Amino acid sequence: MAPRANWKGFLRLSLVTCPVALYPATSDAEKVSFNQINRKTGHRIKYSKVDADTGEEVANEDIVKGYKVDTDTYIEVTKDELDDIALESTHTIEIDEFVPRAEIDSRYLIRPYYLVPDGKVGHDAFAVIRETIRSLNKVAIGRVVLTNREHIIALEPLDKGLMGTLLRYPYEVRGEKEYFDDIQDVKVTKDMLDLAKHIVEKKSASFEPEEFEDHYEAALVDLINKKRAGVRLPAKAAPKTGGNVINLMDALKRSLASEGQAPAPAKAKKAKKRVEGQREMLLPIAGAGKRAKEEKKEEKKEEPKKAEKPARPSARSRKAG
Repeated sequence: MAPRANWKGFLRLSLVTCPVALYPATSDAEKVSFNQINRKTGHRIKYSKVDADTGEEVANEDIVKGYKVDTDTYIEVTKDELDDIALESTHTIEIDEFVPRAEIDSRYLIRPYYLVPDGKVGHDAFAVIRETIRSLNKVAIGRVVLTNREHIIALEPLDKGLMGTLLRYPYEVRGEKEYFDDIQDVKVTKDMLDLAKHIVEKKSASFEPEEFEDHYEAALVDLINKKRAGVRLPAKAAPKTGGNVINLMDALKRSLASEGQAPAPAKAKKAKKRVEGQREMLLPIAGAGKRAKEEKKEEKKEEPKKAEKPARPSARSRKAG
């Protein structure tokens, strides 16, 4: 089942309009997540909304938005007042202009979305807008309201649909000068640059994100598997140090030598495409390491019937809860 749309409305280019739906292009639902629990009871921690001064719990209907003026003064803003200033882009993505993709500074990019026709009507108009953008080899810039905020969105063709990327406003992007001013002007010699280039050439590859491995996520899964299986965790070994480096040129030479002697890094196995509900497979109760294998052999001898895997909620149902 496809995820729910974050937004539904209309895409408009001048007089050409079509109904569309906006879906998130990324997800963190498959990552291992934790809840806060009471160490003494094992119960989950629950948070209450309380008045900062009286300490009394406040009902949801009595909670309103307030803009802080000073320490103890707030300007109250109601939902009706916010609705009154709602913009037309609440229900329509109006394409304002077309710009070259290369001119969009990567610091302005926030997150990607998929934009598709909503329902059975409007596919013709959607295709006209999509192919117009594709033929110009540019990005369409429009506006969309998400969570009561107007965002700039950049639209570009992606296969049969459109990819929309939310952009930051200029006031949200910090200038680099205050961070870079203290960096010293260092003259890099040709020899150093040549050595560094050789190292880069040995490490050059094609961009294949499916081969990336989240080592921390894998370590989390391994940790939870071992704790569920009752495996005793070994003490962490002291981190290895690289030794003292005499100078930069020496470090470059050592790096180049190690790259030449070391075998080419084996590419990570391509992860199988994950489907809805596959999260249940992440943390099986199979033991870990040699001990687990021996226990498994004994189980096969004594019990021919395999134990069923524990049912775990899918990412969707977990999120809903």
